[in-house]
Amino acid sequence: MAIFFPLESFLPETGYDLLPFDFTRLDSGEYLLINLSGEFLRLEADIFEAFTRKVLTPNSNQYWNLNAKHFLRDSSNKGTSEELLASKYRTKKSFIEGFTKLHIFVTSIRCNQSCQYCQVSRHNESDGESSDMSLEVLHKSIDLMLKNPSRNVTMEFQGGESLLRFDLVKEGVLYTKRCNEAIGKHVNFVICTNLTLLSDDHLAFFKEHNVQISASLDGPAKLHNKNRPISGSDAYSTVVRNIRRSQEALGSDAVSALMTTSRESLKYPKEIVDEYLSLGLRSLFVRELNPYGYALKTKQIIGYSIDDFIEFYKKILPYIIQVNRNGSTFAESYITLILTKILTPWPVGFVDLQSPAGAGMGVVVYNYDGDVYASDESRMLAEMGDTSFRLGNVLDDSYEDIFFGETMQNIALVNCNEALAGCSDCVYHTYCGADPVRNYATQKDFYGYRPASDFCYKNLSIIKYAFKLISASNHDADLYRIIWSWITRGDVNQMDNKRYRN
Repeated sequence: MAIFFPLESFLPETGYDLLPFDFTRLDSGEYLLINLSGEFLRLEADIFEAFTRKVLTPNSNQYWNLNAKHFLRDSSNKGTSEELLASKYRTKKSFIEGFTKLHIFVTSIRCNQSCQYCQVSRHNESDGESSDMSLEVLHKSIDLMLKNPSRNVTMEFQGGESLLRFDLVKEGVLYTKRCNEAIGKHVNFVICTNLTLLSDDHLAFFKEHNVQISASLDGPAKLHNKNRPISGSDAYSTVVRNIRRSQEALGSDAVSALMTTSRESLKYPKEIVDEYLSLGLRSLFVRELNPYGYALKTKQIIGYSIDDFIEFYKKILPYIIQVNRNGSTFAESYITLILTKILTPWPVGFVDLQSPAGAGMGVVVYNYDGDVYASDESRMLAEMGDTSFRLGNVLDDSYEDIFFGETMQNIALVNCNEALAGCSDCVYHTYCGADPVRNYATQKDFYGYRPASDFCYKNLSIIKYAFKLISASNHDADLYRIIWSWITRGDVNQMDNKRYRN
């Protein structure tokens, strides 16, 4: 007769150790726990107390979840648990591998538009070539990019209006391809443009060399023309026409658009989404005003409080969700990045949500005059007369001097939110980032003061909103499909409700 040991014989020995995690008490009375790799759990107050006092029953469901997600270790997994947690942590931080991946080239600071919120302090279109990049600066900047250890880099052309010097864009792509033949990097090409100057020759070149387009579209005609006027022309009609031309020539996936939220934009959350939908665009990045350039000078006219922005965001996102419920796949990009950080093991490439911060390590800007900056915002700050984040100049300094010099060393001191006061003990810091450039621009301090930081307030608000969506999706199959269609960039109508369940 077979004799079986009781179930208790197969349970781990009593006694366990806590692994590192942060926690906060929610309004519901539950506790939210988040560990180094971004795994999270909600626990009832009594379970949380038992867990932290190390008296939680080993055969409970909560115990197994805490064990599986590396909030504790016991005799069954000592050593293994730490190795798995370390592996997940390395994966979350894998964006550091290869160093700087986004390289921005400012071919000209001149522009043919006069946007109210211009953050780069553009020069007039009629200004001379002193506002444009020279061939020597272009070539030396590309040489620096190709010295970067990353096997995958993105070369992004910006302005001003980059198409004012299409000859430099063209030369930049061709020179990069020639030099890269012996190096073998994978180079993605992107051009940021207002699309008002687009020609068939431009499109033919972009198609031949797989150059993607990032355009600017603030919403319907009345709003776009107010935010982004152009002398003697209807900017909206031109941009919409050229977005459609670009989609037809290059394919829909090669064309994206960005909007910037002005005070006027706050009136039109649904209309902005509808405008993007009408053009077949699949996502919208709801961006607030940056504290640089003309946007700072005109703040009293076009600005708003961070509370106004969050209120606007919480109007536009439910409408986007309803659009998806109605069968149209459409995402808001910022919350998609945050949901990706919460629900998957993977990092994101968006530098504002990285720790270590993206400045210098994730992105670098080669300005038209040869100066090199740690980020786009650093360059904007320099146009206002403050070169605190200038790394060097391509004509005067070596790769080592630029990327490992004193300025980068100073940035490195303040670029990890795990070591910043007000961030290190925040339960959500795993999903957030560090931004020393914005800290300095708004508070004149590289470290920043979190209680007065709009960057902190915005991210906390949206991260908390993301958790509310996740919680609601546990009882809402449609919302669950919508969230995962955003993360996987899939068709909301083709998502499997069970595929991503734990």
